[in-house]
Amino acid sequence: MNSRRDVVVAIDVGGTSMKCALVDRDGTVVHTLRRPTGREHGPDVVVDSIADTAVELAESTQYRARAVGLVVPGIVDADTGVAVYAANLGWRDVPLRQRIEARTGLPTALGHDVRAGGLAEARLGAGRGSDELLFIAIGTGIAGAHIVGGRSLTGAHGSAVELGHVVVRPGGAVCGCGQRGCVEAHGSAIAFEKRYVALAGQRATAEQIIAAAGTDAVAAQAWRETIDVLADGLLVAVAMLDPGTIVVGGGLASAGDALLSPLREALRARATFHSLPSLVVAELGDVAGCIGAAILGLERLEAQNEQV
Repeated sequence: MNSRRDVVVAIDVGGTSMKCALVDRDGTVVHTLRRPTGREHGPDVVVDSIADTAVELAESTQYRARAVGLVVPGIVDADTGVAVYAANLGWRDVPLRQRIEARTGLPTALGHDVRAGGLAEARLGAGRGSDELLFIAIGTGIAGAHIVGGRSLTGAHGSAVELGHVVVRPGGAVCGCGQRGCVEAHGSAIAFEKRYVALAGQRATAEQIIAAAGTDAVAAQAWRETIDVLADGLLVAVAMLDPGTIVVGGGLASAGDALLSPLREALRARATFHSLPSLVVAELGDVAGCIGAAILGLERLEAQNEQV
């Protein structure tokens, strides 16, 4: 009798690296590894690298792989398994699910990286018990996911909750999306560091600036202006979606209360008719995307079993 533990091969593809894991049915990560994405070699090489890694993990002798969950940035058509567009990977209309299933022989689910992280936080992390949850990842970019009843709402075209591209500073800095004054252009970790350089005339990491904000007036100003941008963006989301909980993840979330306390105050100062949600830090860290990918992979496996 085969007594090996059932797992899902989970891969979270980023612009520079892939976070990979084997995740069991309970959402426990039993093995991890990282690989470079290799985007400098072109989009086809990235796809081959993903497939090679999936095969390698699936062939583990210690565990029995039952499915693959793959999450990527950009615009994703989860129903057809196509990566529609990802600027940082050079992808357009890549049939990823089909390619990975052909290489591994396993049922494969394709999803969006931030939505997968939000799904994991909703079911197994900081958002447990919340039926209406907004997950916001604040790092080099800003993106979100709306989780209702434990399921991610993707929108009609797969691009729901692009909070980073809501304009909150009309006529402001040019965003990567082509608009001016977006939340991402003024409130991301990169924008925060640029703001500090403009004010202080010297470079520092986001972590260093936040640590100095209690005693350094320039660092405090840069942080306060960043908080203001994030609060303006989140208030739009609260007005539109009315979430019960907002889970904040991404690089800036590592600041913990140094982020959440002033952000809560800024939201309260802006609220009029709004019912403000609880604001919490993500619990699952940088494996959230892999855990979410595994959830999607299991759902794909279960759906196929029901059809048999």
